[in-house]
Amino acid sequence: MDEMYMVSPFLIPITFILGAFLFIIIKTLSKARVRELEIRERIAMIERGLVPPPEVDPRGFDRAMNRMDRREYRTGSTRHRRAGVTLMGVGFGLMVLIAFTAREPSVAIGVGGFLVVMGIAFFINSLMESPVEPPYPGPRSFGAPSSASAPPAADPPRRD
Repeated sequence: MDEMYMVSPFLIPITFILGAFLFIIIKTLSKARVRELEIRERIAMIERGLVPPPEVDPRGFDRAMNRMDRREYRTGSTRHRRAGVTLMGVGFGLMVLIAFTAREPSVAIGVGGFLVVMGIAFFINSLMESPVEPPYPGPRSFGAPSSASAPPAADPPRRD
């Protein structure tokens, strides 16, 4: 009779794993349903002739803004400056490491010095590059075009 009430030691982890999979499946299905409703709402606005604001698709708007931020942040001069500083740090670190472990300062200066010189070259290259202007200097309007961007269209001639 004791054998009937004995619980397998593997039953708890198996139950936990199955529950986790079930939770993930339900969460994925609910997110898919919400996303489908967001897309349907956006399509309905477009069909009615309305321009959906960025708040209608906040995730898409955030993705686009993050891409813009990354594009502005990763200009050539910034990338070269970071690479130069990193290479100089690695070069100096190798100099110290080889000088203390091998007790050969000339080898340390040769190996680490090469990386330091490469880092200095990258750093100087970053100072020589001209700064890149952001592609969209001001806030964009999603409504009607501004008066400075395009003149108003003339009415077509009437044919009565």
